[in-house]
Amino acid sequence: MKNLILVMMFLSSLILSSCEDKQETPPPAPLALTKDAIGRYCGMNVLEHAGPKGQVILDAKVGEPIWFSSARDALAFTMLPEEPKDFVAIYVSDMGKAPSWEKPGAENWVDARKAFYVIGSSRRGGMGAEETVPFSSEDAAIEFAGKNGGEVVTFDDVPRDYVLGSGSDTDHTPSDPSAKPEAHDHG
Repeated sequence: MKNLILVMMFLSSLILSSCEDKQETPPPAPLALTKDAIGRYCGMNVLEHAGPKGQVILDAKVGEPIWFSSARDALAFTMLPEEPKDFVAIYVSDMGKAPSWEKPGAENWVDARKAFYVIGSSRRGGMGAEETVPFSSEDAAIEFAGKNGGEVVTFDDVPRDYVLGSGSDTDHTPSDPSAKPEAHDHG
């Protein structure tokens, strides 16, 4: 019996020590949005568009993020099968801390996986499509939805067809999952 207790204590200490050794490296911090940020899908300056923005940081050794003219496009990047999957961080504008819709801020980022999103609101994103409007606070998201319509969801609950669909009010059918998010005319 003593041997069994000793073996169980030894195994317990091994399990605990292995859990302690697996400390995750914190993700790299988001970068401030600058005039040099060019949108991945539109090829335009990200600052030229209103509404929330996004940035995805690939492998930690890569210093410059991939920029997105809308939070919706950043989420689409994570869903599209042909895009890289070695991202170590996904950030979106925290619209609860944004100076305005037209100027969503350069440094008010929130981890996209921890954000609350308003989908189906009357506000349009930087590319003129329906937006996934991100907030770090659920209360701020609820307040926004009360003023602009829509539904509050978490990252895991944002519908794939909402992000990859056409982005029109009447068409929520999924588009070809291998297609890039829809380009819009800015002229």
